[in-house]
Amino acid sequence: MDITIRQALPVEYAVLGEITAQAYLRDGLLDFGESDSYLGELRDVAKRAGAAEVLAAVEGDRVLGGVTFVPAAGPMADIAGPGEAEIRMLAVDHAARGRGTGEALVRACVERARAVPGCRRVVLSTQRTMHTAHRVYARLGFLRTPERDWNPLPHLDDLTLLTYALTL
Repeated sequence: MDITIRQALPVEYAVLGEITAQAYLRDGLLDFGESDSYLGELRDVAKRAGAAEVLAAVEGDRVLGGVTFVPAAGPMADIAGPGEAEIRMLAVDHAARGRGTGEALVRACVERARAVPGCRRVVLSTQRTMHTAHRVYARLGFLRTPERDWNPLPHLDDLTLLTYALTL
């Protein structure tokens, strides 16, 4: 495997946005499918890159997946507090899964967090059905933080997001 993790290039934003959108759609993670309002957020990599760091996993000139690394609380943070970095919108192209791409992206975020002055923890939210991701997080030392679980759409009872944290 010759996968490189680096900052996403502007010319890759559209491809990365579509990989992210398709990953969420194909995995059934959007309650309203193609009409889900969150789909626009998933596709808008330029917006994310303006407020956080978007990393791409690439092999040669092919984008395999990406993640948004939020180094501190701010407009892209959902749950990060003081001294915490956050991982958001991790997605790997279906054709590139099973090769360690997602884990490499998470590891890159952890390494970036270690370089952020004052950062003591990395946090993330995940859906209940993302079992493969949960195994990656556990393997890398993340622990469940059920006291931080939350619902981005409180009127939908089944949308509670699970949270994990890794103390650095």
